[in-house]
Amino acid sequence: MRRKLLVLIAMTLSAALFLGGCSTSSSTKETSAVPAGQEQVFRVGMEAGYAPFNWTQQGDGNNGVKIEGSSDYAGGYDVEIARKIAEGLGKKLVIVKTEWDGLVPALTSGKIDAIVAGMSPTEERKQTIDFSENYYKSDLVMVVKKGGKYEGATSIEDFKGAKISAQLNTFHYLVIDQIHGVSKQPAMDNFPAMRVALESGIIDGYVSERPEGVSSENANSNFKMIQLKTGFTTSDDDTAIAVGIAKNSELKEKVNKILLGITEDQRKAIMDKAIENQPAAN
Repeated sequence: MRRKLLVLIAMTLSAALFLGGCSTSSSTKETSAVPAGQEQVFRVGMEAGYAPFNWTQQGDGNNGVKIEGSSDYAGGYDVEIARKIAEGLGKKLVIVKTEWDGLVPALTSGKIDAIVAGMSPTEERKQTIDFSENYYKSDLVMVVKKGGKYEGATSIEDFKGAKISAQLNTFHYLVIDQIHGVSKQPAMDNFPAMRVALESGIIDGYVSERPEGVSSENANSNFKMIQLKTGFTTSDDDTAIAVGIAKNSELKEKVNKILLGITEDQRKAIMDKAIENQPAAN
């Protein structure tokens, strides 16, 4: 009788240990399958220095979004578009401030989920990353000194002999070659640097897009935006702006669906508001 009792106790303990082991294994498996919060975050890269598309500001005024790893915030047209995409995805928007040349590498390495930075979907870039449908289209302009030699220009040919620059690694810099006899200056890293160069006389003008040209006039009363009657020859891909996405990502279809829900009137209203709200220093 005692032996039977001992056997019964042993069987009971073995069953308890077996079930406990199964429970632990199941719990561990379930825990390891839960992502570490990554699915709830939409990480967007931008320069935060190309007003009114994107800029850096202090404080969260005008719907500013905090820049990761910084006390500063980002604002602008791109930020508002990124916000709508993040909301459509059901994720929290995180802005990763990145130098222009570092945006594509940041995307391909997985540091960011998308580029929303006033980037054109050029054929060269399409070799490395994919793009969404366009979310903005703009015209090229020249920004010059008010009262200067080129204030009355109406054609790119009026800039013969002028010292002209544009941003590094953009099609803006390439189109300068269309100006016969131009004095093409070294490309510059960003627009704030070009504005300083223009103010100091290092350059006579720089190539930009209309929203930034309006911004430059608002930021400095000495600047004038020239909308050319005879302008640069460009392709639709050059003047369009789209969201950069990793190759073959399922995110592309989701982003396109969200962008489709933003009407042209809404996009214009967002841009007008961005131009109105941009900091004078950007």
